[in-house]
Amino acid sequence: MVILRCTNKLLAVIGPALAAKPAPEPDAEDWYANLLWFDRRKCLLLTHSATLFSVFEADVSAPGLRAVGPLVNRLIRRELAREGLPSAVFAGLGPQDLILAKTADRSVLGCMNDMAFLCQHAIAESGGVMHTDLVELNQSLRRNINSARGYQPPIELAAQRLKGSDRR
Repeated sequence: MVILRCTNKLLAVIGPALAAKPAPEPDAEDWYANLLWFDRRKCLLLTHSATLFSVFEADVSAPGLRAVGPLVNRLIRRELAREGLPSAVFAGLGPQDLILAKTADRSVLGCMNDMAFLCQHAIAESGGVMHTDLVELNQSLRRNINSARGYQPPIELAAQRLKGSDRR
């Protein structure tokens, strides 16, 4: 089971009534999601709480966001595959239920704000969303260090999780 902690902006599109009540306790396995706007296009930023492994997707539609479970699962699996990592890196990925909840960790949100700024800069430098190499942008997000996770790149933290699960 995956808990997707959404910003209020995203919940407004998905449907705030779908958020779990009461909200589950925050967990290191939670994913956070934020709705961003670039070039008048809806964009989705996903970030794993423990590793800050992030996925940016441009030009998402409101109907696609309302069916957020399959979208999130597909995007995370796609980016793990691009990085040569199996989906086993993150617990709960699969066809299981997705629980929506409000955000609960300010440090993750702060990191996501920094990543949103990086996305904004990369998109502006490329001449807009449609001219941005999203594969490169996603890889860049996962190699950007942050003090919230000991100055280790998210891709390294995700790889360490895989090594840790191999020892069990």
